Parts: sequence; C-alpha cells; structure tokens
Amino acid sequence: MPRLMPDTGPQRVLAASNFVYTVGSGLYLTAGVLYFTEAVHLPAGQVGLGLGIAGLLALALGVAVGHLADRHGARGIYAATLVVQALATASFVLADGFWPFVLAVCAAAAAKAAGIAARSPLIRHYGGDRPQEFRAYLRAVTNVGISLGAVLAGWVVQVGTLTAYQLVVIGNAIAFVVSAVILVLLPPVAPVPTTGGPRWIALRDRPYLLLTALDGIMAIQFKVLTVAIPLWIVGATTAPHWLISATMLTGTIIVVAFQVRASRNVDSPAAGAHAYRRAGAAFLIACALISLSAGIPAWAAATLLITAVVIHTIGELWHSAAGFEVSFALAPRHATGQYLGVFGLGAGLAEAFGPGLLIALCITWGRPGWYVAGAMFALTGLAAPPAVRWAQHHQHTLQTQLAPTEKASTA
Repeated sequence: MPRLMPDTGPQRVLAASNFVYTVGSGLYLTAGVLYFTEAVHLPAGQVGLGLGIAGLLALALGVAVGHLADRHGARGIYAATLVVQALATASFVLADGFWPFVLAVCAAAAAKAAGIAARSPLIRHYGGDRPQEFRAYLRAVTNVGISLGAVLAGWVVQVGTLTAYQLVVIGNAIAFVVSAVILVLLPPVAPVPTTGGPRWIALRDRPYLLLTALDGIMAIQFKVLTVAIPLWIVGATTAPHWLISATMLTGTIIVVAFQVRASRNVDSPAAGAHAYRRAGAAFLIACALISLSAGIPAWAAATLLITAVVIHTIGELWHSAAGFEVSFALAPRHATGQYLGVFGLGAGLAEAFGPGLLIALCITWGRPGWYVAGAMFALTGLAAPPAVRWAQHHQHTLQTQLAPTEKASTA
C-alpha cells in the first residue's frame, strides 16, 4: 500500500487539494451526463456532441496555460483555473438548452485541461528528487477521491429527481472552490527565467511530440474498463451485470494499492520505455482473454473477465508510470508546464476518440476487434523504446548547445 501521507508540507497541501477536487470529479463522472439527459432532458446525441466539442477545445488550451504557469507562477494560475472550473460547473444548473450546455461544458473542460497543465510545475517543484513518484501518489489519491464521489453520486442516481441532480452539480462546484482555497497554504513557486530560445519550444520538439502521440494511443486503454467491458458484459456475455461494478472496483483497488510501488522502479526514461513495452503486452493478453469470454457459461466468463481486468490494470500501472517518467524527465525544467501541456494532448485525444474507436472495434465488430485493439496497444509499446532513445539524444544535443547556467537548470 502507498504511504497515507506525503513526506513534506507542500506535498500534503497538493494531495489534500487533489483529494477534494477528485471527490467532486467523482460526483460528476458518475452522474454528470445523466444530469443533462435525465434532468435537463437533452437528447443523448446532443450531449455527446457537446462533450466532443468541449474536449477538442480543451486540447488547445492546455499548452498555452502551461506556458503561462511557467512564466507567471504556477500556484496562482492553477488556483485561477479551479475557480473558473467551479463557476463553469455551477452554470450547469442554468443550462436549459443545447447551446447554453455547450458553452458551460466548453468552459469547464477548458479550465480542467488548463489546470492539469498549470499543476505540473508545482508537482515538479515540490515533488522532491522524484516528482514522478509523487505524481504516482497523486494518481492513487485521485482513485480514492473519485471512488468516494461515485458512492455519493450513486444515491443521486437512485433518487433521480431534479433537485438531487442539481445537488451533484453544486457539490462538484463547491469541491473545486475548496480545492482552490487549500492551495493558499502552498508556498508560491517563482517563475523560471526564459532561455531566449523559441517561445513554443515543446511544439518544436519532434521526439517529444512522437512520445505524446504514442502515449495518446496507449491511453485509449483507460476506456477499456469504463466503456468497452461494460458494453461487452451486457451485450456479448452471460456474465451477471453486477460484474461491471466488480471489474471497476478491482481496477481501482489495484491502482490505489500499487501505483506508487510500480512507479518507484520506473526511474529513468529507459525504464519508462521498457514499462511501455510491458504495458502493451499486458493489454494484448487482457484483450484476448476478454474476447474469449463470449459464448461460454457465466461462471467461466466472469472468471476470464476478472482475470483480464487484473492483467489489464497491471498494464495500466506500467503505462501510467512510464508516462509520468518520460513526460517529466524529458521536459526542460524552465518549460515544465508547456511540455506537460503538450503531453496532455495525447490523453485528450484518447478521451475524445477512444470510446468511439473501442465501440467500433470491440462491440460492433466483436471478438476479432479485441485482438486488433490488443495488437494496437502491443505495437505502440514496442515503438516506445526507439522513440525514447531519439528523445534522449535530442535532449542531450540541445543541452550541449545551452549556456552553462541553463545546463545547470536542466540537469
């Protein structure tokens, strides 16, 4: 199990802020879409379209706000994104039609993406010698917070009234405000001086962009547990429907218990590359097992699915640890926010297009699609080591061209 509390005061502040934030996120992730379809009575197709528009808008904003956090101080920028997210979320109660809904979710999604990028310099500054490991700890905290929020939202879904759904929205907004207030306890981080090079250096770093793309393809795996497996259980197997909750709970427990430990051994870009490769192999095995769960007795299907979820989640641990390592280690310190904003583009694209891709492959096509999805993950993992070596070579070349002071700052 990961330690219950981080080692330093600033880390505890960041962890507490993250915990409150993710409890609110858990409320929304569980009941947010239902609020718009059941309480506001928007057609599901319109809700999906609006969320897709919001996701694409959020992609562009993360890089710009990450750059602002590097230049003007990450704590204030991150707190501001939380306040904007709170206001945008609270405005959901006023969204009584399609276009008000689109404006509200675009503002909320953009603020969320901006906040993720703005938080990265804080994690790097206060994460100690291994900010990647502290990032893994925050991911474990995130899973705990979202699980608690999901439990609370379960009551709302059961009640199903407009007032209950509005309480979810207001509770989510309040959580974001409290998360921002907690950040006041965090000592400010001084902006890192510029180096005089190109302004948008992350967008010029082709090896880092390749790694972003590879991580984005791999990040589609997050939708296997939340989108593909539930639909597969209901539509293609004889397994009981309660197994959907069991699979999600199994994955959450494994992440909370082992994410920090898994990240501890991924302590260099080379180790991150190998972790990507292992993750791809694990996803291939898991996808194959899931495909075999169709057309067999319920007990056998349930056994295969739980086994697949365990293997898949082990791969998820490796994938997350690899992403934490290469994204931080290969980003220059003076542009952490900008680089991590770019790296987030991959996960954003996976969020936007992953569900549709998995549904087309694994649900519409059926059993062969699971093998195709698994092969996609495995091939992506195999491509990671040469991509990481290219990025390391590129980073070394840039460092040899820098002034001595900049060499010290990026060491």
